[in-house]
Amino acid sequence: MFFSKKKTKENVKETRGYLYSSRDLKKLIGPLVVEQYMAITIGMLDTMMVSVVSESAVSGVSLVDAIFILLINVFTALGTGGAVIAGRYLGQKKPEQGCEVVDQLVIFTAVASVAIMALLYACKYFVLNVVFGAIDAEVEYNCNVYLMITSASIPFIACYNSCAALFRAMNDSKTPMKISILMNAVHIIGNAVLLYVFRMGVEGVAVPTLFSRVLAALCMLLLLKNQKNELHFSEHFQFRLKKDVLKSILYIGIPNSLENSMFQLGKILVLSFVSGMGTYAITANAIGNAMNAMAVVPGISMGFALLAVVSQCVGAGDYEQVKYYTKKIMKWEYGVIIATNICIISLLPVIMKLYHASSMTADAATKIMIMHAVMACLIWPISFTLPNTLRASGDVIFTMAAAIVSMWVFRVICARVIGVTMGVGVIGVWIAMFIDWIFRSMCFTVRYKKGKWKTKA
Repeated sequence: MFFSKKKTKENVKETRGYLYSSRDLKKLIGPLVVEQYMAITIGMLDTMMVSVVSESAVSGVSLVDAIFILLINVFTALGTGGAVIAGRYLGQKKPEQGCEVVDQLVIFTAVASVAIMALLYACKYFVLNVVFGAIDAEVEYNCNVYLMITSASIPFIACYNSCAALFRAMNDSKTPMKISILMNAVHIIGNAVLLYVFRMGVEGVAVPTLFSRVLAALCMLLLLKNQKNELHFSEHFQFRLKKDVLKSILYIGIPNSLENSMFQLGKILVLSFVSGMGTYAITANAIGNAMNAMAVVPGISMGFALLAVVSQCVGAGDYEQVKYYTKKIMKWEYGVIIATNICIISLLPVIMKLYHASSMTADAATKIMIMHAVMACLIWPISFTLPNTLRASGDVIFTMAAAIVSMWVFRVICARVIGVTMGVGVIGVWIAMFIDWIFRSMCFTVRYKKGKWKTKA
């Protein structure tokens, strides 16, 4: 492990000017965990609820969701760039400059997301017939319907994610949590009404997705107008890009976006391998993705918290606090991830029944989830949370390069070789993912130990 063996007396440190007490961190992390569980739960419930339509509907929704995860991650990364810069200004006690970051982040996000939405509509044929590979006609029909409706939500989910990142930079994770609860409640109620009352197909999942994202984005934008917040829209807001402010945001945001987009593109390419293995493999992979995302929610949440904490510490120029909070948060993360995965594995028989999985699908999904649980408890935090310390410190080029190389050299190539060429199937695809994790954890541990990231801000 990268953790130091030296014992720290937390109660002493927290009385010597350290920015966050344990209570502060818990107040930041708690709502993040709730918010992330809500987001993951909606994806899982979408899959479960649409399973009453058909297994091909489940496959169609899961394939399109892979595209949306790519886009959401791109805009989350841009939001991260804005949050890191705004957080540094707060650490420097310069809230006015932080508010300029708010203006520029929201304007850029709005423009870029509308452009991407238009591009996705224009490239629909390519996505359905090239990216997804050879899929059944019924699966393709469901993909088309779901894609056409939910693509309209791209600008709204992009704005929501950027605004949420800004609230976290203020150490306010409760506001995004409350809006997430509202969004997900509207979503799930809409699903229930359209699927079970009106007996609609995948439209019954797609329409509530669109409506709930529109509602969430509007709420977040209105809340950012409140001048009492540390970060808010400037009093004389102008829809005009400022190159100097935008450049600082994009210095963090673009490498993060490239990293996330390459990561998700690799996952989509791997998904095209899975789609050629049959409907059972697509469904098992979808179940595995949904449940295993639940297993690492504490890690994702603590990663967001670490980003906000480190940004302010770097802004204050205190790298001793950066190391202290990195160690502290990751220790907590390991404990919670282990407990979460034990719970999920114990519930596997119930989970398979909820998904109405066939015996072949259930067998593959069970194996996937057990392997994932073991690897998540061993190295997931080092692979995916530790690099947030590097990113918040400005070491974004290294994290981007390491992640992209690992994704394409190990996960994609190994998935092709092990899963397809060697005939291991969908299990082989997941083995390739774990090889990717191992390489990432090695790269980020070495980089953190060397300390070069301290010179990047």
